[in-house]
Amino acid sequence: MTGRLDLAPPGSEQPGQLDRALRLFADVRNGEGGTAILLALNVFLLLATYYCIRPVREALILSTEGGPELKSYLAAGQAILLLGLVPAYGALADRLPRRRLLNTVTAFFILCLVAFYGLAQGDVPIAVVFFLWVGIFNLMIVAQFWSFANDLYTKEQGERLFAIVAVGASLGAVLGARLAGWLIPLFGLPQLLLVAAGLLGLAVAISNLVDARERAQHEVHLPSRLTTAELPASTGEYQIQTVEDAKKLTVSLPGVGPATRPGTFRLVFGNRYLLLIALLITFVNWVNTTGEYILGRTVVDAARAAVQSGSAGGLSESEYIGRFYSEFLFVVSLTALGLQLFIVSRLIKYVGVRVGVMVLPILAFAGYAILAFAPVLALVRMVKIAENATDYSIQNTVRNVLFLPTSRDEKYKAKQAIDSFFWRAGDVLSAALVFVGVTSIELGTTGFARANLLLTCVWLLLALAVGREYARKSKALESNPALR
Repeated sequence: MTGRLDLAPPGSEQPGQLDRALRLFADVRNGEGGTAILLALNVFLLLATYYCIRPVREALILSTEGGPELKSYLAAGQAILLLGLVPAYGALADRLPRRRLLNTVTAFFILCLVAFYGLAQGDVPIAVVFFLWVGIFNLMIVAQFWSFANDLYTKEQGERLFAIVAVGASLGAVLGARLAGWLIPLFGLPQLLLVAAGLLGLAVAISNLVDARERAQHEVHLPSRLTTAELPASTGEYQIQTVEDAKKLTVSLPGVGPATRPGTFRLVFGNRYLLLIALLITFVNWVNTTGEYILGRTVVDAARAAVQSGSAGGLSESEYIGRFYSEFLFVVSLTALGLQLFIVSRLIKYVGVRVGVMVLPILAFAGYAILAFAPVLALVRMVKIAENATDYSIQNTVRNVLFLPTSRDEKYKAKQAIDSFFWRAGDVLSAALVFVGVTSIELGTTGFARANLLLTCVWLLLALAVGREYARKSKALESNPALR
């Protein structure tokens, strides 16, 4: 059940040029193109912000003693911090209306960026704190955006339009990294923090514009106290009953008070569907992060062998590795963008979310089955390009679609927990696997590939269960047209 207050008469808008142009990529109905593009621009700016500050994070942490190892250990630190921050976010969602929640959280992150800039200018050591902060910021701000997008769209709209919205994330990752590369020689690293603060300010301004646009379109018949302008973002589950005369609309709001609503983690653990999604997200990141370790280990071995044999073209080991990752990330980004533009919406439309959630684990299973016996660099590269590109496009869109048939409580609170804490838990489990595999049982590359193969089997079972639950919840939603 979603929290959509959808009272605008259908067919009230005529198709425009934007709607018609977007139909090349997804099934865009009359009047839907404007909001979809604004949301895509919104998430574009959020990802561009992250990729602007990411080089600052890497430069600071890698310049410290034991930098690469420290990065792995700090993933656990981020997970511990999220145990406190996620419930705090849930408490805000219980009290603040949607727009004030977006503005308050984003303003906090903007002030943090300005503060970090001031500390960096004063030569204060901020590497560890900043690394922890960036990992939390990236997860929480993007999760908040997708909660907002889920709140705006009905299940049927989200399945059609999220593919377009997610294009903004793909472009933001590509162009944000490019922007950082252009600006560093001109202004230096610390100044990127101010650029990121400016981008974040633009993003929240667009969020406010979208919020006002959607409320004007869908909530004009409601008294102010029953609109998303005044209702807390997390208002639990409620029904909307429409009659011919919109003025007689009645809205039932059981348990509006913050004290009557469950906490953030309690929502996840008390709901089979949400818990399955949480476990799914954990295994997605566990397998992917371990796969990144396999790739990195294989690239380092290949670089060392190429330099020793004289086949590196005059490059040092670090230059060989840098060139490999530059080409690798470009191909991944380009492939993901192509999938996002031309495949994702059609996949969801013709085979459905239930099949869509199975695509990445099936592909990963096939890939790691190959690497378990032939872990050569060319094959590892091919498997990780396919896995990462699918993760950034199909999987990213589908995992956000999964929250469409949920309540506002679940969208704003449970989603934040799942997309931040449970995602980071996958990093922690991967770090533990690598630590044990290297120090205790001396796993080679094939050993880690076989471990990932076993993890992917569990992931497949979870994806199957999540798909079934999504279909069940969707059927229940569609059987009662009074629910949005």
